[in-house]
Formats: sequence, C-alpha cells, structure tokens
Amino acid sequence: MAKKHVFKPRNPFIYEGYEGPEYFCDRAEETEELISNLRNGRNTTLVSPRKIGKTGLISHAFNRIKQQDKDAVCIYIDIFHTQNQYDFVQTLGKAIVEERLLDTRTPIVKVLNYFSHWRPTISPDPVTGNPTVSVAIERSNTEYTVKSIFDYLNQSGKEVYVAIDEFQTITDYPEQGTEALLRSYIQFIHNVHFVFSGSKQHLMYEIFGSPKRPFYQSTAMMTLLPLHEEVYYDFASRWFEGKKGSFSREVFQQLYSLFDGYTWYLQSVLNRLYETERHVADYQQVRGAILSILNDKSSQYEMVMTFLTDNQRNLLKAIAKDSCVAQLQANDFIRKHELPSASSIKKALTVLKDKDLVYQTSKGYIVYDRFLDLWLKRTFG
Repeated sequence: MAKKHVFKPRNPFIYEGYEGPEYFCDRAEETEELISNLRNGRNTTLVSPRKIGKTGLISHAFNRIKQQDKDAVCIYIDIFHTQNQYDFVQTLGKAIVEERLLDTRTPIVKVLNYFSHWRPTISPDPVTGNPTVSVAIERSNTEYTVKSIFDYLNQSGKEVYVAIDEFQTITDYPEQGTEALLRSYIQFIHNVHFVFSGSKQHLMYEIFGSPKRPFYQSTAMMTLLPLHEEVYYDFASRWFEGKKGSFSREVFQQLYSLFDGYTWYLQSVLNRLYETERHVADYQQVRGAILSILNDKSSQYEMVMTFLTDNQRNLLKAIAKDSCVAQLQANDFIRKHELPSASSIKKALTVLKDKDLVYQTSKGYIVYDRFLDLWLKRTFG
C-alpha cells in the first residue's frame, strides 16, 4: 500500500485553521484542562476576546481526543453569523451530516438515507470544486429538528464532542426560549460533551452565571489569556532557526507588546516575516511586515468607514489616536478630539460595540481589530 502523503505547510505560522500539533504553540495546561473537563462529563464555557486562540485550542483538544479515541465524534460550529433558531439548526445539522460523510466507514448512501428528513444534498463548491453539503430543514419544524439532532447524538453509541463558538449570539435570536430549549436536551444526554465558546465576556458570564438563566452553573468556566511571551518566543525562534535563521529576542518583545500577545495578530506578522526574512534583527523588518498587511486590508477598512456615520467615524478615530480610553464621555477627551455631546458619543459607542469595532477592556475602550487600530493611526494621524 502506498504511503499516504501528509501535507506540510510551507509557512509554519498558521493564522487561519489548524494544521496539527507541530504548528500549535503551547497551551499545554489549557489543553489538558479542557480535555479533562470533557472526558469527565463537565461541559465547558471558554471565554476570551477574539483573536487570542479559542478556536485553535478547541481544534487542538479535539485532535488529541481523536488520537486517543478513534471512534470519538468531534463537531465544531461557529454561529457568529446566525440570526435565528433556524440558522442555528441548519448550521448544526450541516456539520453533523458533513462529519458523518467524512467517516469513511459509513457508506454515503446510509448517511443520506438516515438524514433524509433534512434533505441533505452534496454539490461541488463553485470555486474549489470540492464537495459541500447543504441541508434543507423546514422552518416550521425547527424545534422538532433540534430534538431529532439531539436524539441522533444520544443514540449514536459514540462519545461526541460539540463545540459551539460565539455562543452568546443566541441572545440576539428573535425567538424566545432558545437557551431553555437547548438546555432541556443537553442536560439529558451523557455521551455528548459541549464546549460553549464566546468572545463577548459579559454576555457569556450572564448566560452561565446568572441564576435566572437556564444554563446557570451548568458548565466549568475557562478564561483564555494570551500566551506567555517566553513560550511564544521559543516557538517563533525555533522555526526561524529551522531555516538557518534567527529572531532577535528584543524585536520579538516589541512585536509581542504591540499586540498584547494576541495570537492571531502575532501569527499574521510572523507569517509575513517568515516568508521574506531569514534573520530578524531589526524592528524595521517588523514594521515592513505590518505595512504589507495594512496595505492588503486598506480597501476593506475604507469600506468599513463608509458604513459609519460622522459621529461613529470620529469616535473610532479618536479611540485609535489615544489607543485606550478609560472615560469616553469625559470632557477632556471630548474637547481634545472635538467630539459632539456625551449623549451623541453614547449612541455612537453602542453602534461601534455592536459592530465589534470597539471593545471594552479592564483598562478602557480600544479598537477591537488591532490592525484597524494601526491603519486608523497611520491614515488619520
């Protein structure tokens, strides 16, 4: 039998998706904690701002679980773009059908027959040509379909692990009782283990920490923090040394500090540096990599600005100029940036937070997208 070819990325600094443990930096303690929770029947709530690495951690933990138990079923869905129960059910149903189709031990016909009431269809992706799955679930039968999904998972005879990313999105659904509906099924299936991941911390803590909510104290809580700088530096420098290069510790410290250790931004810059540099000894090289990224994103950011009102645009630029603002309605801040009244700022802030353009940290308000923050600083001074 011919040996199966294992794809290895040309660039080890992965900032989208998961390519295996070799390209995953540390998170050893968090990985062990998450796996231990799930294997011991503790559903887990994983909370952190976006771009720190929640999805990577889940993928890494699922990879480890699959290595330890070949029959385990691991399903990941991101519901950030769902708008109602119907979208949620379609997303979860599609993920389950796709996971079953990937199991080569199960004939495709059997999978399609079992889920026939969801009317699954397989068609080529219009761009890649790869087969994709779609499901046509009746809108009027959403709650029944939720029941059928959990019945299937319960009767599968396997250990099932389901990660629902951006779980706080369900609080925006127009239907009342989505939390209660999900909780009513989840609490009775013991072979299915859940990770509820979210980036809006106040909403996630409300869902799982308020006595008035159905999921109250039903999960173990995990908060993901940035990777330790030393651990991250060792990871980065090892890859550069692997191509007979080097990475200055001082330069890395400056890069790490610029993005507060947020994984996605660091990986994005390291990816560019690995592509173009062998020895990174001067911070000017980092600036060049960041400039390349900002140039790529410039048209996207210009489009974002066109969808904002003048007040929203000016407030966003003002926050970027100050980097972090403790009190947006303070007179000094308003006068400094020639902003309108405090009430106008409050209205603009609500929109910017809803659009995930502004985020409130323990120190104050920041522009959520760190590359957008740099682009605003560079464009508007």
